[in-house]
Parts: sequence; C-alpha cells; structure tokens
Amino acid sequence: MRKESKYSVLLVSASEKLNASLTSFMSREDYGPVETTESVAAARRLMAQREFDIVIVNTPLKDELGINFAIDITQDSSCGVMLMVKSELFDEINYKVQDYGVFTVAKPVNASIMSYSLKMLCSTRERLLRMEQKQKSFEEKLHEIKVVNRAKILLVENLNLTEEQAHKFIEKSAMNERKSKVVIASKIIEEYKNP
Repeated sequence: MRKESKYSVLLVSASEKLNASLTSFMSREDYGPVETTESVAAARRLMAQREFDIVIVNTPLKDELGINFAIDITQDSSCGVMLMVKSELFDEINYKVQDYGVFTVAKPVNASIMSYSLKMLCSTRERLLRMEQKQKSFEEKLHEIKVVNRAKILLVENLNLTEEQAHKFIEKSAMNERKSKVVIASKIIEEYKNP
C-alpha cells in the first residue's frame, strides 16, 4: 500500500448488505473516501465529477448489469476495476472482461478473498499510474524534440547556420539564460514566426 495517501473507492452496488460488508473490509487508514451508488447512471455522474482509484461493480445493478460499465471504465481511466458476479456466471463474464483488465470475483466472497482482491486492485492502480507517468514523460520529451527541431530549422533558414551550429546555438542560449532548450526554442519560433 502506498503511504502518502488513501485509495478512493467508488462502490457501485444495489445491495445495502453487500455494501456494508465490503466497506468493513476497507480500513480507514488505507481507503477513503468510499462512495456508494446503486446505478451505472449515478456512477457515471460521480466519475465525471472526480477520479477514483478503485471502482467495484456489484452485478446486477438497478439500471443495467454493469459489465459494459466496468469495461468502459478501463478504457477511460487508470483506476483498478473489480466486477463482482454470481459464481455460476463467473467463467462466462470473466472471459468477456479479462482482456480489458477487469478483475472479476465470484460471489459470495469471504474475507480473505476480498482482502486479497482489494490489494490486487491497489497494485493495479499503482502500476497504471506509473505507466501513465511514463507516457506523459515520453509525450513531453517528444514535444520538446519537435519544438527544438522546428527552432533549428528556422535558424538554418534564417541565419544560414548548419544544423549542428543551430543545435549548439540553442544549447548555449539555454545555458547562458539558465532556461530549458524548449523555452529557448519556443522563443526562436516566436521570433521568426512574427518577423
């Protein structure tokens, strides 16, 4: 479990008894806030307002079964998703959702399975967050490369520098001004965009 904050949980379930049982598995030190709703429509509204670390969907729900909702969550967010289904439907539903990264649990659930499942969801959330950070870092680096390359082209065209000279010009300017290469490159682009 991460130490710096708790895991926020959205519990989508029409069963008050199960809701009480599930929330009893979640320690206040590790989980919170825990919000509950009885329908997919209400859950979608809540998810539009804020992000959750973990979403648990207890099928069936008041307005639909919940399988498509669980799949949709995995496509649009980096939260851990658990789908709770009747044991006789487990194999069929698990087969439908496993390729999307939905963690399926057969009901009824005992304490040790629930505790293990919650830990797996937390691990999944952490892994997805790390992947999201790597993707953002990659996108930022790609953006920086594009901006610097565009600035180099402008320097080559306007100052008759070689590509290597343009590169050194940007690096030296960045060092002298104590700014990043992308900031210097952006200034160059602005300067030559509006002569």
